[in-house]
Amino acid sequence: MSTATATAELAAGHTRVLRRRRLVSAELLKLRKRRGLALSGLALTVLPMIVAYTVLLIVHAANPVKHGPAGGLKNLSDSMDVLMTLSGVAAILIGTTLGAGDLSSGVFRELVVTGRSRLALFAARVPAGLAVVWALVGAGFAVTATASTVFAGSLQAPGATLLIETAAWLGLTSGLSLVLALGVSSVLGSRGITIGVVLGWQVVVVPLLLQIKALGSMREALLAAATGRLEPGGLLDRATTVPMSALAAVLVVAAWAAVPLALGAWRTAARDA
Repeated sequence: MSTATATAELAAGHTRVLRRRRLVSAELLKLRKRRGLALSGLALTVLPMIVAYTVLLIVHAANPVKHGPAGGLKNLSDSMDVLMTLSGVAAILIGTTLGAGDLSSGVFRELVVTGRSRLALFAARVPAGLAVVWALVGAGFAVTATASTVFAGSLQAPGATLLIETAAWLGLTSGLSLVLALGVSSVLGSRGITIGVVLGWQVVVVPLLLQIKALGSMREALLAAATGRLEPGGLLDRATTVPMSALAAVLVVAAWAAVPLALGAWRTAARDA
């Protein structure tokens, strides 16, 4: 290989990296311009945690004998139930916006005629969506982690290891919700329909299926069963609904991440502009 050829390949690779970064930045800019979406994300992740711990502080100050400290491991565990559900909803809203936003606004046709790779356009939505979702969820978790530690008082405070594990688990569940919504909305091409379908599946159908013991081991294929198995053991009052191995849980999570992305990429590449 000559020096000129090697230089040309390096230049081409650098150009591809720059193009990917620009596409991701463009997707991030689209999300930032949607102020209603950003406010909804904050209202679903940060605001509930602030309100919850403010109420706990007030009732504790009013009657410390009856109501314990606002922080502690127990309150962290309880707040995770709320934050996990609401962060999933926020991720679904962001994922559907990324997957169907260009179609509904008519921008997709303009992007395609410029000659940009459709797969590159789809791939850029994943890191952009994860960046926004994890920023919102991280802010909400930061409020919870700080309050549960600072206001623990006489209660057991969560340790650093548990906080790190919980943050990683929360990032996993919210990221999977984003990927699922992104893939489904890319296939259906409708933001509203996808929100209804994915929310109904995640919030209504899956919890019901998990409680049907007659389904047996088939419940292991559900995403909620896998993420429940991977939930940090240090959180209180956690009972595994569907017993399964850690390896099985990882494989189920990987499948639920890969399949929606593959279908979304395929539909984006095959869709008529």
